[in-house]
Amino acid sequence: MTGSGTVERAFIAHEAEAQMEEQVDVEAIAGKGLRGDRYFSEIETGTFVKWDSDEQRHDGYDLTLIEQEAVTAIEREAEIELAPGEHRRNIETRDVALNHLVGQQFRVGDAICRGNRLCEPCSHLQRITQDGVLQALTHRGGLRADILEDGV
Repeated sequence: MTGSGTVERAFIAHEAEAQMEEQVDVEAIAGKGLRGDRYFSEIETGTFVKWDSDEQRHDGYDLTLIEQEAVTAIEREAEIELAPGEHRRNIETRDVALNHLVGQQFRVGDAICRGNRLCEPCSHLQRITQDGVLQALTHRGGLRADILEDGV
């Protein structure tokens, strides 16, 4: 991460609802996503991707990030413990306020990204994890971002 933030963990899932697999390195491809992930535009097996009438994928599906501090906070505050990657986000960060990156460019490893919108939790996440996770992660569920320049 650019600035004081760091990437603590990276995850991909090869298809919708598959278990997230931790990665040491992952290839970020501009306009497509993380190679091998369910939302990578060449395979596109994610649950929530949206397309427009011109067969173009909407912005904000390349990459998702979540603050490790948010994961720790819901464990402490709501007694909700998520296993690594169970939050369904690609990148777990430390020491960066992701909500502040909406509309901003930033670097993750070698890749240059742009924050698109907040990645609020949904009933799907709660269904595959546990009751209360939706409320516990509201406004701290992370960030959806677009990859502008390739990197690892």
